[in-house]
Amino acid sequence: MDPTGLGLPPLLAAFVFGLLGGAHCIGMCGGIMSALTFAVPPSMRSPARLSGLLLGYNLGRIFSYMAAGALVASLGTLVALTPAARVGLQVFAAIMLILMALYIANWWKGLLRVEALGRRLWRHLEPFGKRLMPVVNVPQAIALGAVWGWLPCGLVYSMLAWSLATADPLFGAALMAAFGLGTLPSLLVTGFTARQLGALIRHPATRTLAALTIIGFALWQLAMLLPLGAPGH
Repeated sequence: MDPTGLGLPPLLAAFVFGLLGGAHCIGMCGGIMSALTFAVPPSMRSPARLSGLLLGYNLGRIFSYMAAGALVASLGTLVALTPAARVGLQVFAAIMLILMALYIANWWKGLLRVEALGRRLWRHLEPFGKRLMPVVNVPQAIALGAVWGWLPCGLVYSMLAWSLATADPLFGAALMAAFGLGTLPSLLVTGFTARQLGALIRHPATRTLAALTIIGFALWQLAMLLPLGAPGH
């Protein structure tokens, strides 16, 4: 199982998938990281303290990804996934990537309909996140990050499709952990340089480049599913 189509071991593939999805993370979650950074009282924004809080946010976020991965993989154990079903999940993940790319570039907002499925849950969780603001310590940051991890996200949903296909809760959690670690560099950079990255993130050229990269990535994945794209052909 390889969401990159590069023939990598599953956990490494999940990490690379998260890493290459960094442009999406900056575009979709950069504003959140900026808001969390600026919500910290100015007197507490020393590099050391801010580093701890940013790591706390992301640790909580990745923990939620792992919980979601274990949950959907548990559902996979209830379904006898045939080879055809697994291919179907791969196609679904690639389509999700394309929809996400169109959304990032502001070319089409159809992904909002998919993410709407997660907004029902998010409406119940968001108030808990607001109660944790402003953040003043690492445990509070971890708790807020854990809430943030359930924010509707097409990239996360694409990765959860692979967790479902594992039909193994422990491995599904590990897969989402590797993916979360791959997204970490982009979000940490955004947190530390929120003001400087703000204009760059919003620039149409940046969003277009990110979208084209993700579309190319998804088309490559689809091509690998074709008989001619399989090893040995």
